[in-house]
Amino acid sequence: MRPLAGLLSGLIFGFGLVLSGMTDRDKVLGFLDVFGNWQPALLLVMGSAVMVTLVGFSLVRRQQRPLFAPSFHFPVKRAIDGRLLGGAALFGIGWGIYGFCPGPAVTALFYGDAGTYYFFAAMIAGMWIANRVESRKKNV
Repeated sequence: MRPLAGLLSGLIFGFGLVLSGMTDRDKVLGFLDVFGNWQPALLLVMGSAVMVTLVGFSLVRRQQRPLFAPSFHFPVKRAIDGRLLGGAALFGIGWGIYGFCPGPAVTALFYGDAGTYYFFAAMIAGMWIANRVESRKKNV
């Protein structure tokens, strides 16, 4: 059941991204251009996502355990450190340059745009490098 639930969640998430316009690079870049030709339409998408998350987490926290796992895995780290800030900066730079973050990039692969394939390959390479660096730090 767990893989099926993951697949269904991913399909719903991808459908929501397409429906909301988050897979339209021009729309996303227009939203990020607050000092130019700003297009605020995605503000409603982001606001809606925040509201759904707040409601969802309040419902989830009332449950004894998740449906398909023995326990919940909530974040426990609260410190704002260089690793967090560096990762956020890289995420923002990638989003600002190309107009995608990871979820919409995966969904947009189906559009067949070569630039999206390059972005996706660079994103995967960055994740792999970050994983290698972290594992080497732990082994030292």
